[in-house]
Amino acid sequence: MPAGAVLDTLHTVEAPEGVDLALRLAGVVPRALAFALDVSLRVAAYMFAAIPLTLWLERLGFALWFFVIALGEVIYPVAFELLADGQTIGKRAVGIRVVHEDGTRIRWQASLVRNLITAADALPGSYLFALVSMLCSQRFQRIGDHAAGTVVVYVEAKPIAGAPAATVEPAPPAIALSLDECAAVLAFGARAHELSPARREELASLATPLLAPGGRSAATQLEAIAAHLRGVSGAR
Repeated sequence: MPAGAVLDTLHTVEAPEGVDLALRLAGVVPRALAFALDVSLRVAAYMFAAIPLTLWLERLGFALWFFVIALGEVIYPVAFELLADGQTIGKRAVGIRVVHEDGTRIRWQASLVRNLITAADALPGSYLFALVSMLCSQRFQRIGDHAAGTVVVYVEAKPIAGAPAATVEPAPPAIALSLDECAAVLAFGARAHELSPARREELASLATPLLAPGGRSAATQLEAIAAHLRGVSGAR
């Protein structure tokens, strides 16, 4: 079992602007909760559909009912993952979503593959293969995730629309920065308000050589350096 098999870990990807972004991987427990909720919703829908089908069409209704179940097991997750930014109803309730390993939004090919292979994950009838695969994977990937190249991550907190951004007093960096370092700091400053406070601090702490020891938090210091580089007090 890899380190962090029970606790969530980070998956680092490189953003287009050259900044390394850390995505927090969803472990076994939140994924199991989301899966249980999705299964409950589908079962309720199947039972509701069984009443008119079996009463009105009898044997043909039973055949159609099994077809509806087979179709629903694929259409439900694929439709939600494509139309709801990688989130089924269960995943949205738990606060997680499916993305490609590079952090980009899931596409239909990958969604179809990962959900068709759910049948293999379900073996031997208790989703034991899926559990073993996630516990043995550093990214908590089940068999379908491995085949599709996807991971399940937590959804980052988004800022409230129209909420005023906090201002920071510009401050020069403690050391001279290269062009690449300037670009990375500016990119952090541009998207810092989109991240949760914990994630801002986590990413900013990677720039320890640029920061002064003690005093303000790493995120505040890095945002102040970004403001200094832009030359606009408090601008984002």
